[in-house]
Amino acid sequence: MDLGVILPESRIDAMREAGLWPDRTVLDYLDDAVAAAPAQTAITGYDGERGEVVRLSYGELDALSRRIALKLLQLGIGAGDVVSLQLPNWWQFAAMHLGCARIGAITNPLMPIFRERELGFMLGFAETRLLVAPERFRGFDYRPMIDGLRGELPALRHAVYAGAAGADGFDAVFLAEPLEDAPEADAILAGRRPGANDVVELIYTSGTTGQPKGVMHTSNTTIGHLALWIEHHGLGRDDVILMASPLAHQTGFLYGLLLPVMLGAEVVLMDRWEPPRAAEIIQQHRCSFTMAATPFLSDIVHMPNVADFDLSSLRTFVSAGAPIPPALVQDAARGFAFKVLSGWGMTECACPTICNPDDADERVWSSDGAPMRGAEVKVVDEAGREQPAGEEGDLKFRGSSLFVGYLKKPELHGLDADGWFDTGDRARIDGKGYIRISGRSKDIIIRGGENVPVVELEDVLYRHPAVQDVAVVGVPDDRLGERGCAYVTLKADGELSMEVLRQYLEDSGTAKQYWPEMLEVIDEMPRTPSGKIQKFKLRQRAEALTPDRA
Repeated sequence: MDLGVILPESRIDAMREAGLWPDRTVLDYLDDAVAAAPAQTAITGYDGERGEVVRLSYGELDALSRRIALKLLQLGIGAGDVVSLQLPNWWQFAAMHLGCARIGAITNPLMPIFRERELGFMLGFAETRLLVAPERFRGFDYRPMIDGLRGELPALRHAVYAGAAGADGFDAVFLAEPLEDAPEADAILAGRRPGANDVVELIYTSGTTGQPKGVMHTSNTTIGHLALWIEHHGLGRDDVILMASPLAHQTGFLYGLLLPVMLGAEVVLMDRWEPPRAAEIIQQHRCSFTMAATPFLSDIVHMPNVADFDLSSLRTFVSAGAPIPPALVQDAARGFAFKVLSGWGMTECACPTICNPDDADERVWSSDGAPMRGAEVKVVDEAGREQPAGEEGDLKFRGSSLFVGYLKKPELHGLDADGWFDTGDRARIDGKGYIRISGRSKDIIIRGGENVPVVELEDVLYRHPAVQDVAVVGVPDDRLGERGCAYVTLKADGELSMEVLRQYLEDSGTAKQYWPEMLEVIDEMPRTPSGKIQKFKLRQRAEALTPDRA
């Protein structure tokens, strides 16, 4: 498969000369962790599906990743092949990625919320060779869905189910034989270890084209960023990372899977978000660092009995994905020892702007951080002229963490001659270099830190037989950042209620997290003279609504 990677030698040379790309992979850091403290806890996983707690040391994780890598080779998976992981925050996710990394296979994280429509496209476009999914998670059975898609996915040779007892269960496929103990095992794996500029991750992001785009990252674009992140936050082996954000999301993948291995530190994984349980875990494990979207922070800060828990170990709570309400930061500062830090990022470039640990709280709630070392941002007008401090414009980014292209779509990469990437966001930059996102030129809703692909959702709604026209807009929400409101005009004699709409979306296989919370039937859409829907007018109208209108 021709991936369409865009990684010129000039970029590699520049990043090396600047000391921004360490030319190391996660396996190098895993080797370091095992050599330093093989008995150190690597993962403590809270499996809410089975009510289990699983603990793995770095020595055990290392052995499991070798076993998995050798089994992947037996299954015909090799360098450049895509292995998709539609898993919750279970230890198998981390072990699978490390196993893939050992043989040059590409890990494709997929959110557990994806259903037929999203999954069919993503697996097919990536030409996925092997898929690992839960047998069951949150009341949903994955096997029937995947069985129903197999006929449309000729490249998919294997589907494996975590938690299943049969021959296609994860344990039976990957853990039954101690392949890592074979005399030739080390030599086999040593010969397949990829380089730091090989693609190791393919992760989809939702844009405005109507289809998700496959973002490709290498070890240098991810590990290089995380090395700077460790420096910025002063993290070390004694830190304990709490990760409740999905590992299948770039936040979880980078800061909950790769970061702990680089530190040789423990990560505590939660597969479902329950604020009281999270507080218990922070207290029990003495968690010191976490990163999650604003709703997670709000749930902890405003939990009624939060004073019953000792959260004094938590030093840093990074909140990104949506602007943080000032009152939330103020509440956190008054009642908790941890520091809230705001940041901005994208799947394409991680989280390259972030507040500093010693920034005033006002700076946190009034900005989305400043560029870390190795990152640059600028704001430009429509003609590409850089804007002065305080003026709004299009946000451009360049830096060490920038991805290496969209899968099979190199024409969408969008870098200019000087290496600047058009983020699609609107922003301002103040006199000290801190940015504030003011809007989006691309049409997405960020709901609870998760991008809702508006064009894709509108396309589904357009197909409803009663709908004449549709526009989906975001409505500000204190907890989730935004909620979705669908404005529709109906065909003659057409009728549509929220109940009917929800059933239609369920029947279409659309992920529930993408469903709009509100529906407004209107006589006609506000339009420009050229016929374009004026979404800003719909947003203004939607701000007066509440989910009770649903």
